[in-house]
Amino acid sequence: MCGIFGVRGHPDAAAVTQLGLYSLQHRGQESAGIAALDVAGQPHAVKRMGLVSEGLLEDEAELLRGGALAIGHTRYSTAGSSTLENAQPVLARSRGGHIALAHNGNLTNATELRFELEEAGAIFQSTMDSEAIVHRIARSNARTPEARVAEALQGVEGAYCLLIVIGETLVAARDPRGWRPLVMGDLNGAVVFASESCALDIVGARYVRDVEPGEVVAVDAEGVRSAFPLPRLESRKCVFEHVYFARPDSRIFGGSVDRARRALGRQLARECPAPGADLVFSVPDSSNSAALGYAEEAGISYELALIRNHYVGRTFIQPSQGDRDSKVRVKYNAVREVLEGRSVVMVDDSIVRGTTTRGLVAMVRAAGAREVHMRVSSAPITGPCYYGIDTPNREELIAANLSLEEIAREIGVDTLGYLSLDGMLASVPTGPEGFCHACFSGDYPTPPPTDPDKLRFGCGC
Repeated sequence: MCGIFGVRGHPDAAAVTQLGLYSLQHRGQESAGIAALDVAGQPHAVKRMGLVSEGLLEDEAELLRGGALAIGHTRYSTAGSSTLENAQPVLARSRGGHIALAHNGNLTNATELRFELEEAGAIFQSTMDSEAIVHRIARSNARTPEARVAEALQGVEGAYCLLIVIGETLVAARDPRGWRPLVMGDLNGAVVFASESCALDIVGARYVRDVEPGEVVAVDAEGVRSAFPLPRLESRKCVFEHVYFARPDSRIFGGSVDRARRALGRQLARECPAPGADLVFSVPDSSNSAALGYAEEAGISYELALIRNHYVGRTFIQPSQGDRDSKVRVKYNAVREVLEGRSVVMVDDSIVRGTTTRGLVAMVRAAGAREVHMRVSSAPITGPCYYGIDTPNREELIAANLSLEEIAREIGVDTLGYLSLDGMLASVPTGPEGFCHACFSGDYPTPPPTDPDKLRFGCGC
């Protein structure tokens, strides 16, 4: 999962893009980058490992200042190598001029695309699947930037939201199934694109609409053009965006993330009550709204029993298990005065590997909780995701390998309850239809990759 942001028509596009990336930091914390045109129309790319705040434009601000077109990226590799060569945006120079690209998603036929290009003589500079799209754009002989992008995307399978700079044109594209969100806004006449609406808010842009599945939008000096050159396919929006990834202050897929999570929590309380519990608390921050919904429906007090250190990143999107384990120990602390002697309901949005949850339950018990009832506002994750989430192996997924009772014992809780798949889908704002739930149900919209391990080196985001 990654965050992408782009703007065309603003007199300081790189600075606006950097500001927008701050609101998308939760979508990726391994690297950040900006590609922009300077006042003379020349392209430059700035990329850094780490956070946006860690000096992204510190040395290059003057170089990028004054240009009207920029795109940016915050990267969470869906398991690929976390190196500067894989940071985005990609910037390349071809016979048709410069191309810069930022990608959120995962291509399921990345191995085949790469092999085909290498057989034709292409030389790759990274291990990202995104680079295959750059090569395809460079080889296109179509007359307009949007036509070149549309041609390059023919035969590309999987999840992608793309922001692409070709010459002085900004192109946005979304895959035909619409797995990942991409919104479009207006900033005093400048056109802005972002993974989530919260990034529009921070720069003062007005939300205009979502980029539609299968749509290619081009923005240049003549205005905005839209086309649907890709085949129409059945909608498969990722339900996990509502459950975990997106920020609660965002609107994605046409609905409020906060409202969706409160509805998930209320349905969870109906399906999995905890009679006799004294209080409800969340595993902050992505579970806050679900825990509030649970408390409202159950009529139990909502308390702040776990305090999060906000200077530590999201544990689920750390690139290795060792990183996740160490981050848990410094990320949370339990409030003994709230927990001691109490029977508590601990609400989390998901349990993936179980290691984070086990450490948190031990922390809550050490603070004196008498009983711990774990409630999860999503269905059990039982299969890998090939569309941009770091769950590539069933062996890593606790719910794929253990029963409900075994999971409860493994993580150390008195009782455990998951939201049903039907209850989860019924809780999202736009209704249960059109969502991808493959990691919960095994209903994959595309054939599995021929070489899933290759996805671990080939993640575009």
